Order: sequence, then C-alpha cells, then structure tokens
Amino acid sequence: MKINYKKTSPNAICPTYGTEYSAGADLYALLDEDAVIKSGETLLVHTGIAAEIPEGYVGLVFARSGLATKKGLAPANKVGVIDADYRGEIMVPLHNHSSEDRVISHGERIAQMAIVPFLKVEYNEVDELSETVRGLGGFGSTGNK
Repeated sequence: MKINYKKTSPNAICPTYGTEYSAGADLYALLDEDAVIKSGETLLVHTGIAAEIPEGYVGLVFARSGLATKKGLAPANKVGVIDADYRGEIMVPLHNHSSEDRVISHGERIAQMAIVPFLKVEYNEVDELSETVRGLGGFGSTGNK
C-alpha cells in the first residue's frame, strides 16, 4: 500500500520506518530553531507533512518508546487520530512528563504513525445486553488467577 503525502514546508522530512518490521513510521519535528518544552508543559510540534489516508483506514500517532522513556516526551493526547478525510498538516502535541525541561531540534523523531484498518459500525440502542462471565466487572475485575 502507498500513502500519498505532501510537504507543507520544503524543510519537512518524509515519514520513515526504523526497521524492515516497524509498524509505525517515524514523524519528524519541523522547527526553525530548537524548542524547549518545559516540565509539565505541551508544545504543538509541526511535521510539515499532510497525508491522504485511504478510506477504511486511520493514521494512529503514538509515542516513540525511546523518547518517552529516556526524555519523558510523548503525545499529550496519548494516541492521535488522523482520519481519512483530513488533509491538513499532521501536528503532534508533545507533552513533557519529566521533571526537567527538554529540548527538541529540527529533524528529531518525535512520534510514530501506524496506518490501521478499522470497522465503521452502526450503534444500535437496546434495553439489555447479552450476558457474559465478566458481566459488569470493571477495572481489575479479571484479576490474577
């Protein structure tokens, strides 16, 4: 499958896969100069890339594990959703979860995007739902057995 993309800035970097088996393509920061993300703050980082996600698919923007664990930087919305009909620039709200200010530079890998198929469903209101073993058990209800 090929995903059409365009650069919204000539300095943008095309998404790339780190390895042959990577599920997510790295997204790169588009910055004029280094940016500081203060501890506990969020910066909306441009990528300079717009993409044409095919109908029936979604672009899911996830944290890069190294950036999140080593620097405490991850998308503020946890998982970004790029819908098939969106044609604007992909931007990443990068949040600093660490106790120190962090610096990001132009061309730094800031997130990863996976293209994933999804099912469009129709929601049907009913009076009762089918029974299951778990039933109404919530968080932690399955426990360790």
